[in-house]
Amino acid sequence: MVDLNLTINTDLARDILTGFIKSEITRVGMTRAIINLSGGLDSALSCALAVDALGAENVLALRLPYRTSSPDSLEHAQLMIDQFKVKSETIDITAMVDPLIERDPNISKVRKGNIMARARMIVLYDQSEVFKALPVGTSNKTEILLGYSTMYGDSASAINPIGDLYKTQVRQLSRAMDIPAPIIDKAPSADLWEGQTDEKELGFTYDNVDKLLYLLVDQRYSPQEAMEAGFDEKFVNAVTARIRRNQFKRMQPPIAKVSNRTVGYDFLYLRDWGT
Repeated sequence: MVDLNLTINTDLARDILTGFIKSEITRVGMTRAIINLSGGLDSALSCALAVDALGAENVLALRLPYRTSSPDSLEHAQLMIDQFKVKSETIDITAMVDPLIERDPNISKVRKGNIMARARMIVLYDQSEVFKALPVGTSNKTEILLGYSTMYGDSASAINPIGDLYKTQVRQLSRAMDIPAPIIDKAPSADLWEGQTDEKELGFTYDNVDKLLYLLVDQRYSPQEAMEAGFDEKFVNAVTARIRRNQFKRMQPPIAKVSNRTVGYDFLYLRDWGT
């Protein structure tokens, strides 16, 4: 019988992740964190963990709406700001992205979404200099494995405390940390266009894909073994293809080697080397 129980020890996870945030930020000589608070669950959890690690006074939450953003996104982000007492700024990105979007009347929804995601990251890194803070990431393990993110957009960060938690585990830890119920209970969405939801766009639920990813990645099942465990062949092949196709998103850009010591190949040091 295959064990597909993804339940985590939330107390232990909380201790590990808050310790990670504090250690990674202080080791580079900083004391503050900055986060794009979208109104969704992932950014809410990263924000709550940062508050636990550093104190609310050392966390800045950014709300970065576009003119078509759902009002719920702003409201749910505000729930976090009010409950966790973090500093906040709201900066509308419409004037930043519209000139580029308007260049092409046939622009696709995906291109629009990528432009918005990268504009938000420009603002995040700009404000990180103002607040003297390190940008904290909000991508979970499911998204990272599936490549369900925008390079140099929502996937960009200096550290990522939730990148080893599947989406269903993010939900577990969020309940344990008293994230507001409306954020936990709503359908996951990047809010890039009206009616968009992650699961509708992906074509499967997080609950189902997390179990499959757990077998393929954590338990090292082959695709054939996953099918023998009861997963549909088409589903397994689609997920496996996504993992392989998006490997480049999980890597630093490869550097052509022309010397004896190439960054990323021979010149290898720990993150905190030299501090």
